[in-house]
Amino acid sequence: MDFKAISGAVGTDFQQVNDFIFKQLHTHVPLIKEIGNYIIDSGGKRLRPLVCLLSARALGYEGHKHVEIAAVVEFLHTATLLHDDVVDESSLRRGKPSANEVWGNAPSVLVGDFLISRAFQMVVNVGNMRILQILSNATNLIAEGEVLQLINCKNPDTTEAQYMEVIRYKTAKMFEASAQSGAVLAAPSEAVELAFARYADHLGSAFQLIDDVLDYTGSAEEMGKNVGDDLAEGKPTLPLIYALQHATEAEQAMIRTSIQTGGLDQIDGITAAVRSCGAIDYTIEKANDQARFAKEALGEIENSVYKEALLALCDLAVARNH
Repeated sequence: MDFKAISGAVGTDFQQVNDFIFKQLHTHVPLIKEIGNYIIDSGGKRLRPLVCLLSARALGYEGHKHVEIAAVVEFLHTATLLHDDVVDESSLRRGKPSANEVWGNAPSVLVGDFLISRAFQMVVNVGNMRILQILSNATNLIAEGEVLQLINCKNPDTTEAQYMEVIRYKTAKMFEASAQSGAVLAAPSEAVELAFARYADHLGSAFQLIDDVLDYTGSAEEMGKNVGDDLAEGKPTLPLIYALQHATEAEQAMIRTSIQTGGLDQIDGITAAVRSCGAIDYTIEKANDQARFAKEALGEIENSVYKEALLALCDLAVARNH
């Protein structure tokens, strides 16, 4: 299944999420709506809301609250993007100038804060305490992940285990909260709820690991962001962590210095080193492992077009080029 077929499984729901998102951006402060519309309507695939919708439907949920929760998830995710781009000083997001590039840092941070607060207003309206617990815990852990990443930044001694912890907090956690919240709406057993949480945790990790690969194999046109952004910020992602153990001594020294200082002065040499030492293949293998774990988590869930779409998302996560 391609993305169109996957999203088509919940096509009506998906459109309702989009409509609800823009309705909830209503505010008497024009700049908030302007920036919110700019980033939410900038071409993202809405993967996390999609996971929420599919999870609810896979368990037979027939209500409408999954649309609201999917919109909440997108608001929270969008807020993290606004804040991330300020912290990382990014100039490009989804192929367009980032919000902080267009309006500056202060408006971007404050609109991110608005989206978070609006998201929790929306959760309260749904009236499900378990979902409120899941999403509030996720938001807190994502913030911890951001700080962990900041601590690891420009540290070439970051281990693979430390890096996997960062991506579980920073990226996978929102996928996990999306699936788990959607599942909760169907009032499943605790075991089934946790199966969906495990599924999305592994899916999110696979997604991030392929992002790491694309930082060295993709193009700015395909990815919608600058190639080498992570290296420029001194972030020790898995390809670099692996290369620091398996590249030649000269290449390791070059990578270590580049992580410590940031910048792209050695991008061509580092890209060549990462590719030649097997770091790309290793990272792809780890992503495939995560995708397999995600599929296995749903092994006991009854077959349906929705489950099929969830499984197909795992293949899509590791096969994409942007």
